[in-house]
Amino acid sequence: MANADNRGKAAGQPAVDLIVAGGGVMGLWTALLAARQGLSVHLAERRAIGAGASGGVLGALMPHLPDRWNAKKAFQFAALVSLEAEIAALEAETGLSAGYRRSGRLIPLPKPHNRAIALGHAQDALSVWTTPGRTFAFKVLDASPVAGWPAEAAMASGLVHDHLAARLAPRALLAALRAALMRLPNVTIREGVGFRSLDPATAVARFDDGTSLAFGHCVLAAGVETFALLAPLAPPLARPVGSAVKGQAALLLAPVDPALPVIFADGLYIVPHEDGLVAIGSTSENSFADPFGTDGLLDALIAKARQMAPVLADAPVVERWAGLRPKAVGREPMVGRHPDHPTVSLMTGGFKVSFGLAHELARAVLGEIKGGTLGVPPSFTVAAHFEEAGRV
Repeated sequence: MANADNRGKAAGQPAVDLIVAGGGVMGLWTALLAARQGLSVHLAERRAIGAGASGGVLGALMPHLPDRWNAKKAFQFAALVSLEAEIAALEAETGLSAGYRRSGRLIPLPKPHNRAIALGHAQDALSVWTTPGRTFAFKVLDASPVAGWPAEAAMASGLVHDHLAARLAPRALLAALRAALMRLPNVTIREGVGFRSLDPATAVARFDDGTSLAFGHCVLAAGVETFALLAPLAPPLARPVGSAVKGQAALLLAPVDPALPVIFADGLYIVPHEDGLVAIGSTSENSFADPFGTDGLLDALIAKARQMAPVLADAPVVERWAGLRPKAVGREPMVGRHPDHPTVSLMTGGFKVSFGLAHELARAVLGEIKGGTLGVPPSFTVAAHFEEAGRV
């Protein structure tokens, strides 16, 4: 455990500049960027780093379609592009691999009208999927660049080859972020200790083990648990500001080239990783009896994947995974300063996009904490989610 040195704190100053609640991808990026800026950081995780939804197996980094371009899509595009360099720097710093590869994505087109729509998207990408010196293609092909990936029967009208999409290994990235934090003397990481209560007025956090800590600012980034931490601080709302969506996924062992593009078809992702592992996911369940159990819904997803990619037909399942993902009421990430409590910020609600956006969302939140503007799409702000939930 790295420990913050507070011996130089004057009387009346907080014991730590920044408390981060949550050891998932949102919390780890926030803690790391803050510590790099010289802030003393205390990260508290109720269970263990990556114990929540961030500790899954899928790792697909999929862009929004390039049509009907807006601020949300532009923010995600910029984040997906910048993530490559961020991860390269993290890997160089720690000596650990995050399992990142800009492998692209294949989208089967089963019907003629799917192809017609895709051809329009290909034109859209030429103007919006572009950075200085580089444009990411959205190509419509008659056949896959690799036979059987996906199955020919799935692409009667061809397929799309998206060159922007990428993948990473979620647990490997979390391990690299944790290792980077452990190298810094101004960071404390406490696992197995969660928040019991938070008093924004006095800027004091109280933990499950009976300890408390004064802070300059607190970022709530605890995934689904963030909504419960936020509830005492939120204004009266007509409905909850967020909910848990269960996801199930699996890892298969198969002789698949890790450089192959991700397959995306009708909600199914097939993601080649290193060491012969292929991830299959994910379900989206709004109601469930067992939050962390796998069942027939995952069996059906695996069967669908075997049909979509024949090379997986006899591939053994080496892991079945289930977890709860945080979905904010506005269906977008919920980030930035709490409108009623200036010492508290949010980093949650990413649902399916957290891994691609977390580094840029963390940078934006920290910029706002330091007195700047938040710089995220308006629909991402905490106030926008409160409005969506309906202030009473």
